[in-house]
Amino acid sequence: MKKVYLVADNITSPLGATTAQNFEHLVNGFTGVRQHNNKAFSDAPFFASLFEKGYFQTDECWTKFEHLIIASLTETLFGVDKNISGKTTALIISTTKGNISLLETETPGAELDERIALHTSAKKIAQHFGFVNEPVVISHACISGLAAMITGMRLIQSGQYDHAVVAGADVISKFVLSGFQSFRAVSTGLCKPFDVDRDGINLGEGAATIILSAIKPEGEVVELVSGAVSNDANHISGPSRTGEELYFAINKAMDAAGLNPEDIDFISAHGTATIYNDEMEAKAVTLAGLQNTPLNSLKGFYGHTLGASGLIEAIISAQSLKQNTIIPTKGFSKQGDDNPINVCSQLISKPLNNCLKIASGFGGCNAAIILTKSQQEIL
Repeated sequence: MKKVYLVADNITSPLGATTAQNFEHLVNGFTGVRQHNNKAFSDAPFFASLFEKGYFQTDECWTKFEHLIIASLTETLFGVDKNISGKTTALIISTTKGNISLLETETPGAELDERIALHTSAKKIAQHFGFVNEPVVISHACISGLAAMITGMRLIQSGQYDHAVVAGADVISKFVLSGFQSFRAVSTGLCKPFDVDRDGINLGEGAATIILSAIKPEGEVVELVSGAVSNDANHISGPSRTGEELYFAINKAMDAAGLNPEDIDFISAHGTATIYNDEMEAKAVTLAGLQNTPLNSLKGFYGHTLGASGLIEAIISAQSLKQNTIIPTKGFSKQGDDNPINVCSQLISKPLNNCLKIASGFGGCNAAIILTKSQQEIL
């Protein structure tokens, strides 16, 4: 089986335009989440991580969503020694909402139907950068980013491709925010993942790109060792009561990687700060025998960036492995679940080799991947 490496990446968010800027701000405890009073989004003030007004270029050719993808891809591809226009490179786009905000501003009709379709954006982006293969779109609720990475890994392991460029993004609009408000799932302040007083999510905007490759670059590199998905088959919005289905994905990913619970150095959780998601994740982590493993959630820094969240958090996890640093869980102070887990509340510096990244989403979907710091080869 071919090994798959993370050879280049980018995070474009309110915390910065590069991965390095984002990681530095996380280490220093900065958050992109703040209170907004924007009547175009909500009649009441809300907390979210949004780009500053004027960030998006005015261009009839590109929507805000597409502009974000292009910005992240451009930063990632600059100077990368890969023939992205070749037939052995796949392009995968991850998003949950895409151009759905056009429903608020454009006239209904066939033209809007075509413009709002995810494959339309994917093809325009592929043509812009010169990709020759048909782009793949992954829109699988909040596991979209991890599912896209797993898809890229499998395409490379199939032998059909040498590289997979995985890019994801989502932007927040009244349509998106009102949907979560209708569930009463939006926090009244800064979200508190896994905390006893958690009361809901903060939403966020962002984009991320990861280039996966079968060709190992020089120097230290992180490997995408394995990945698995599962489904609760429980409810359209409510997660599993037992956590068994997320545990199934975790266990399958760990088995494929040949790792035991004691081999996992930290967990990057989904950690949305809703009552039921965090409770379910805590149960799944406990079933996997990982309740004592350091765990964090980045939602207090980025908000929930939907289709970009899995990619953003996987990139930060890879940086954590490289820099032997675990980012704390902003907003967490006191354990809030019947299954106590080891939520990081302070910056941790220690040798790191293996990370488990997990995610869950509407429809009961779950995903888990294993990231490993590739050992230096001994000559």
